[in-house]
Amino acid sequence: MARPPSAPTFELEDGPMWLWGVHAVEAALKNPKRKILEAHVTRNGMIRLDLGPEQVNMVEPRELDRLLPEGAVHQGVALKVERLEPVELSGLRKAKKGPLIILDEVTDPQNVGAIWRTAAAFGAVGVVLQTRRSASVTGALAKAAAGALELVPEVRETNLARTLNALTEAGWLALGLEGDAPVELEAALATDREAPVALVVGAEGKGLRPSVAEACSLVARIPIAVQMESLNVSNATAIALYAASRRG
Repeated sequence: MARPPSAPTFELEDGPMWLWGVHAVEAALKNPKRKILEAHVTRNGMIRLDLGPEQVNMVEPRELDRLLPEGAVHQGVALKVERLEPVELSGLRKAKKGPLIILDEVTDPQNVGAIWRTAAAFGAVGVVLQTRRSASVTGALAKAAAGALELVPEVRETNLARTLNALTEAGWLALGLEGDAPVELEAALATDREAPVALVVGAEGKGLRPSVAEACSLVARIPIAVQMESLNVSNATAIALYAASRRG
């Protein structure tokens, strides 16, 4: 695993990627499905991860600064890794063991990473992203996810409306989050307590696209104080996941 650091490169969606930060790197090292290409740590980073010198390439902090994007808070650890392959929705659709998160054109990597982290905390079975007009899985997103990329699989779908139709036909309750929906989230979740839940979240500002909202079983709102217009998309998803975990 230890080798000289490669020259810095821009991340391509179908090529290797960099992971940095203790939580993201530690989770990747524990994931047997993650192929590690290079591992570079500072002396302090090696201590934090309890690694031996034979497992990594020891570098100075400035070397990690050179390898990673400007401003990356690497905490003395960085991995160059192969990407995890997205999984097929059909397998998750049959599992019905936990909630599913579907993101409709949510593009901010910090928000998507935070959502992934919450998805892992509440036992979500997957995060569904549209093939186009959605966040790419990058090192910055992985850092925000704090290791959750290794725990909750990624799903890529071309047409979210069609995806939602398939889920509802398979017995899922597809709940879209909309700030002006007439039904509150708790009441919407109570409509079918036996059905597995897919929570559908739209981009900040735009919300759900009409075709996606129409394909949901219901759209629901999170009741908040009237003086606040809306919630951050990652916060709204966290609240919805918590509410879904309390069903029954």
